[in-house]
Amino acid sequence: MDYTQYLKDLSKCVRCGSCKALCPVFDEESIEPVGTRGRLALLWALASEEIKPSSILNDRVFSCTLCGACYGQCPAGIDIKEVIYHGRHILKKSDKKRKIIRFLTHIFLKNPALSFRVMKASRQTLFPYLLKKGIIPFNPDLPEYCLKESLQVISVSPKKGRVAVFTGCTVNFLYPHLGEALINVLNHLGYEVILPAGEVCCGAPLRALGLEEEAMAAAKKNLAAFGRLNVDAVLSLCPTCTLTIKKEYPKLVGEGIDRAEDISSFFVDKLKSLKLPHLLSNIRKPVFHDPCHLKYGLGISNEPREIIKHIGYGLIENDMAKCCGFAGIFCFSNQQLSERLLKKCTEEYMNKGADAIITSCPGCMIQFSKTEMPVLHLIDIIEEAILQKT
Repeated sequence: MDYTQYLKDLSKCVRCGSCKALCPVFDEESIEPVGTRGRLALLWALASEEIKPSSILNDRVFSCTLCGACYGQCPAGIDIKEVIYHGRHILKKSDKKRKIIRFLTHIFLKNPALSFRVMKASRQTLFPYLLKKGIIPFNPDLPEYCLKESLQVISVSPKKGRVAVFTGCTVNFLYPHLGEALINVLNHLGYEVILPAGEVCCGAPLRALGLEEEAMAAAKKNLAAFGRLNVDAVLSLCPTCTLTIKKEYPKLVGEGIDRAEDISSFFVDKLKSLKLPHLLSNIRKPVFHDPCHLKYGLGISNEPREIIKHIGYGLIENDMAKCCGFAGIFCFSNQQLSERLLKKCTEEYMNKGADAIITSCPGCMIQFSKTEMPVLHLIDIIEEAILQKT
């Protein structure tokens, strides 16, 4: 978004307040400056030179979870998320609070494979230190391997089609078993799987920190890696990655990965044609947690529920999506608020009688792993059903 479009969108806001209706932060804090309308008013005041950058202003603008719930609520059609991204880009130089997070993000994304090996070697000292200092909100259980470091093609015979996988940083380095599960399911359904070389971070964490130029560079690398592939679909286990490469790249660099698709929309009809056995799992009444970017960004809600019910789970209905509080960079710089959102969300599920949480976002899995409730990715139960069938 250029500065002219940024000012145009800000000027369209009539302060109606419709955008606050589904804002998880405003719902929790109930003060105007951390609601969507308040943030837009502050950014307009900054652009009009009525106020100057400050630590308080930065905290208000960076308090947004970027969930996208407000997008469809604006009668003026303001692309609120893009406005927030641009506002953060303007404020990044004055934002000292997230300076360390930006530095660590730069280091990791410059050479993620090397960074992973360093983190793994020092996990007994590095992460406890960062946790103690309040720099990170969780101590990740690093696996012994990452999903991929170079081009991989997993063939199958007979071949029904070909699918590329956008691995994403979280799956690649924290949950590689989820990527393996996706590959297993795709192979079972007759799809050759390609994990292309050249994939980098989708750029969502970079944009959340106001690093627009770096995000643009990442987008161009991913377009080069995936744009030339002859595949039926580009699947990701992370809705944030899918939303970013499909819908946000066109706003960022002029084109996106059109064949990018969430796994639930890709699998829903294909699994219905299979007679899957009812699972003998200890989980009886799971709840599906809607990832914000799946529901509000990609507009997907029914498909994962249809899959879960088809597999045989007695799903507890959960009509109103609630942010779990992870929200990528948000949970690092707003740790107390993040924990409150998590507690509120978890208590609601427990009060409904849920004995487990199924979601389709690895970020939500990280957040819910802090609780006592079992949490599974949608691909976990799909793979289990497929394996039982065979």
